[in-house]
Amino acid sequence: MNQLERLHSSQFGRRRFVKYGSLLVGASVLAACTNDDAATDPTAPTTDTASGELQPVIFGTNWYAQAEHGGFYQAIATGLYTDAGLDVTIKMGGPQVNGTQLLMGGAVDFFMGYGSDALQAVQEGIPKVTVASIFQKDPQILIAHPDQGVESLEDLQGKPIYISSAANVTYWPLLAAKYGFTEDMKRPYNFNPGPFLADKTSAQQGYLSSEPLSIAQEGGFEPVVLLLADYGYDPYAATIETRQEIVDSDPDLVQRFVDASIQGWYSYLNEDPTPGNELIKQDNPEMTDEQIAYGIAKMQEYGIVVSGDAEAMGIGAMTAARWQSFYDTLVQAEVIEADIDYTQAFTLDFVNRGADYYQS
Repeated sequence: MNQLERLHSSQFGRRRFVKYGSLLVGASVLAACTNDDAATDPTAPTTDTASGELQPVIFGTNWYAQAEHGGFYQAIATGLYTDAGLDVTIKMGGPQVNGTQLLMGGAVDFFMGYGSDALQAVQEGIPKVTVASIFQKDPQILIAHPDQGVESLEDLQGKPIYISSAANVTYWPLLAAKYGFTEDMKRPYNFNPGPFLADKTSAQQGYLSSEPLSIAQEGGFEPVVLLLADYGYDPYAATIETRQEIVDSDPDLVQRFVDASIQGWYSYLNEDPTPGNELIKQDNPEMTDEQIAYGIAKMQEYGIVVSGDAEAMGIGAMTAARWQSFYDTLVQAEVIEADIDYTQAFTLDFVNRGADYYQS
C-alpha cells in the first residue's frame, strides 16, 4: 500500500468511525431522555433478569401506528409476546425518527427496517442485521391522475413526479436506470397531496395502503396506482432488524421475538384484528377504522405480507438469492459499492420455518 492509499484508507476508517460513533452518542442521549429503564451501556443486549420473569423488549416502528404495523400490535394485544416470555413495548416512529440511531444507541432492541438501508449499513460499517422480513413486497407506489394515459411506469416518462428526499437513495436511481427518468422530472414531496391534486399531468409517490384512500377522499377520484414491486423494485420491507451483538449473545431472544411477531401477523390478517387495531388507535388517535380496514384489505389484495416465498416458508421469509438480486440491482444503479459483503446485512437463522409452524 503506497502513501496515498494509506491516507485514503485512514480517512475512510475515520469517517466510518466518526459516523458510527456519532450514532451511538446521539441515540444514547435520546434513549436517556425517552426511556428511563435503558441500560447504562446503551449497546448491551437485553437479557433476562430472573427465571420466570418477562424479558423486556423495545421495538421501534418506522412510522405512525397504522395497519402496516398491525401484526406487532396484535402480538401484544393477544398475549403472544407474553406467551413467549417477552414484555414488548412499541415505540412509534415518525418523519424525524432515525431507526439506525435508535437501534445502535440502545434506545430500541429491534427496529422495523428496510432492505436498502440494511445494505447501506454494511457499506458504512454499522453492525446491524436483518432477521426477518414481514413484507414480501414493498408497498411503495407512484400515483397518477386517471384519464391521462398513464397505465404503467413507462407512461410517466417526462412527467413531473413528487418524491421525498429518501427516494433519491432508494427507488429513484433504479427507475432512472430502467425507465430513463431524469432529474428534471423530480419535484419535492412533503407528504401533502395538494400539488399533485392541482396538476393533472403529475404523479406522486405514496404507500399502497394510505395515499390512494386519502387522494380519493380529498380529490374525489380514484387514482392510478402503480406498485413499484410489480416493476422489479423488490427490496425486503417492514423488516425486523437488530444489533449484531444481540444476535450473537442472545439468539433465543431474537427467535422468540421473531416467532411471536410472525404469529401476530397471521392472527392479524386471518383472525379478528380488533385487538391490534385498538392499540394502533391508542398510539395514533388520528388513525380511523376506515383507514385501518383499507390498509388491511390492500395488504391482502396485493400480497404484501403473504406472497412468493412466504406462502410456503411462512411470513417473515427471506432468501439469500433475493438479497443478492437486490444488491446486484443497487450496484448496477450505483447506489451501493460493488465490493461490500452484502451477506452481513441479514441472517436466515430465525425464519423460513414453514407456514404451518407459525399457525399450529
